[in-house]
Amino acid sequence: MSVPRILIDTCVLYPTVMREVVLGAASEGLFEPIWSVRILEEWARAAIKLGPTGEAQARSEIALLGAAWPRAERPAAPGVAQRLWLPDKDDVHVLAVAVDAGADMIMTLNTKDFPRGTLAEEGMSRVDPDSYLASLWPQHDIALRRVAGRILHTACDLSGKDWEMRALMKKARLPRFGKLLTGSPRLTHPT
Repeated sequence: MSVPRILIDTCVLYPTVMREVVLGAASEGLFEPIWSVRILEEWARAAIKLGPTGEAQARSEIALLGAAWPRAERPAAPGVAQRLWLPDKDDVHVLAVAVDAGADMIMTLNTKDFPRGTLAEEGMSRVDPDSYLASLWPQHDIALRRVAGRILHTACDLSGKDWEMRALMKKARLPRFGKLLTGSPRLTHPT
């Protein structure tokens, strides 16, 4: 059985916890991630807002991502882009790479600039990370609990804060997923 191929937009890769949860699901074999150099570059430029070290940290994370997922990076598809239209022309490159790579979905938080009808014409759909993770839950809850547990542990260790799972996922804009995770004694940070 093949897994879906999902192009991940910058707005999903940039926030650390969201990215770690989404790619954790991919590392469990639940989907194949796809992105482009331009998507990664948008992430690095967005990180400048975090302060003087933001871009350097993002570039380090991008390098680690490339090492962990060498097949995920796809080339730009300017020939495909020329025939496509989206409400924001600056997002056409995302759709073009998705089409060229044979993606089944685009994972994004940007609903207005990726209309479902336009994507359907290209044989793909749009999904947000929270809904997608929730859709995986019924068949893959054990794998997703494992991923979330690792992320919770890391978040607590790095921040020095005793995060609760639901609060961490809510802050990461994954509230439905966080709600599904609650109630598991395995997902609290050991004190």
